[in-house]
Amino acid sequence: MRTIKFLTVLAIGFVLTACNGQSKSKDHALDQTISKIEVLDFHSTHRCMTCNAIESNTKYTLDTYFSNELKANKITFQVINVDEEANEKMAEKFEASGTALILNVIKNGKENKIDLTEFAFMEGNNQDAFSKELKSKIDAQLNTL
Repeated sequence: MRTIKFLTVLAIGFVLTACNGQSKSKDHALDQTISKIEVLDFHSTHRCMTCNAIESNTKYTLDTYFSNELKANKITFQVINVDEEANEKMAEKFEASGTALILNVIKNGKENKIDLTEFAFMEGNNQDAFSKELKSKIDAQLNTL
């Protein structure tokens, strides 16, 4: 019985130590000179009409209003399937288990996650309203960089 308790405590200690070490390495991974906006469109393999519209309208907005910023890598756009094993860590980092639209604003190497998922679902099928609001949100963040 004492052996089982000891092994359980030891296993829990290893798990906690392993998790603690991983989070510390993430903090040091960002270059302190980076200032940009990452537009992250998460989705699952099976997508509804609104989920597809969110991607399409995000791409339209970025191409229409932010083509220079895209070319200069001041803004980046990524479409990420959360069901693919290669994207597991990214989805976990941004707490995306399905469709999510995130602005990851990086200023001097520090990240600020802005979750636009609720807005995206509300306006996803209305390109004009979606594009106008997304442009406004991105413009506001660009002004802070």
